Amino acid sequence: MRRVRAEILNTRKLGAYHSLTLVAPEIADGARPGQFISVAMPDDRRFVLRRHFWIHQASRRGGWAGTLEFAFDPHGPGTEWLAEARAHQFLDVIGPLGKAFAYPRSLNNCLLVSEGYGAAPILFLGQELRARGRRVDLVLGAASEDRVFKPIEAKRLAQTIVIVTADGSLGERAGPVDVLPEVAQAIGTQVIYAAGPRRMLRAVAEFCIERRIPAQVALEEEMGCGLGVCLTCAVPVIRKDGSGYDNLRACADGPVFNAARVFWDRWIGGETGAVHTPPEGFAVAGPWPE
Repeated sequence: MRRVRAEILNTRKLGAYHSLTLVAPEIADGARPGQFISVAMPDDRRFVLRRHFWIHQASRRGGWAGTLEFAFDPHGPGTEWLAEARAHQFLDVIGPLGKAFAYPRSLNNCLLVSEGYGAAPILFLGQELRARGRRVDLVLGAASEDRVFKPIEAKRLAQTIVIVTADGSLGERAGPVDVLPEVAQAIGTQVIYAAGPRRMLRAVAEFCIERRIPAQVALEEEMGCGLGVCLTCAVPVIRKDGSGYDNLRACADGPVFNAARVFWDRWIGGETGAVHTPPEGFAVAGPWPE
């Protein structure tokens, strides 16, 4: 983790989203998919806290070595301020932060599922998996065509891809979870990674537990410090022995978690009662080191 004064190399509009590329070799060299950066806001009483963003790309070699890219959806004063940023301005950035996705030790067929700008860390992960000789298939979802994140880049990355939108403006008219059973069966999925809205991630987790497919999910929770100090981003996670659950910090213990161990009812609401443990015999540790 480093704090740097990073120059903005370029900015881009990606449909409904904005993308910034920074010159930050100290952060890019250690960045992994699923991690995030913390960006300082102007010295103004309107902005009390930093803003936190998934790392979408990190270039560690070649002509663009030492750069990293992040994307966001402008919907508040902080992200709206960032949307007005221009090349050669500087940002105060801390990163890389958080726990990254783990790569499978032996399984090869990886299905990556995302919705909206949840695709930002997922496409980064797809590149890293491909570099390690894994098969990558994608389900890319969004509310509408302008919110499908980098569909052309996604098509180049994946062995197969299914694009779905809620309004049918691009690809099938469906949600990512609607097509998940058919896609997973058709390609022989062995492990699933997902990022996106909470209820989509819960549905992915339930599907994976039912089919006994190991899965990791990248969770979004409101963060204060982003460093594990303020304890505002608690996520209830079931203990490995199933005896109960602990409230872990999304910023430091996550944001990537084993999908089978997130206590979804506690985290996003719904049924209450006893802790929901994975089915007997389900490998909650997954095919990766924890």
